[in-house]
Amino acid sequence: MYDILLFDLDGTLTDPGEGITNSVAYALNKFGITVEDRKELYNFIGPPLIDSFMKYYNMSYEDGLKAVEYYREYFSVTGIFENTMFDGIPELLEKIKKSGRIVSLATSKPEQYAVRILEHFDLTKYFDFVGAATMDETRSKKADVITYTLNKLNVTDKSRVVMIGDRHHDIEGANQNGLDSIGVLFGYGDRQELETAGATYIAENIDDIIKFI
Repeated sequence: MYDILLFDLDGTLTDPGEGITNSVAYALNKFGITVEDRKELYNFIGPPLIDSFMKYYNMSYEDGLKAVEYYREYFSVTGIFENTMFDGIPELLEKIKKSGRIVSLATSKPEQYAVRILEHFDLTKYFDFVGAATMDETRSKKADVITYTLNKLNVTDKSRVVMIGDRHHDIEGANQNGLDSIGVLFGYGDRQELETAGATYIAENIDDIIKFI
């Protein structure tokens, strides 16, 4: 059904919970903010960082930018590797590639980090393109990343493309670009979040992804 598959990274291919929350906690500590329950920081997994700092900690845009800088101090050295790959992901990607489909990343994580993570987990060989955000926040929202990726892949028939991700940002970004989407339940979004966002399909596991594509 689909010839081109766009994959989110965090919460879809890998579980970055430890690294992201440690990096956020490090940044918040620079502002004198201590978080007792680390689960409160799971909201930072998926959306652009600056948006989350502004939304959840009432930061100004300028303070949000500074918080992102602090975040990257920790993440670029340590947090990026405090990450695990979900079971079955290499097998899924290998099966998809052998079927002749085009596989691309579409992540709100900056490109240089996304590339390092793919290399770390030996996933680079499965991807035809890395669609990602920019370090200067000029391209960070998922809808913008997807638009950029579609343009780079020279997509003319959007009915042949599907976006696969675990949060509402992935689904909404797909909808804004006129794409079908698969919301996965093994990441950080739940069924209600994904259905409310308008996911075309809901995948409880990796086998479901194969079934839907």
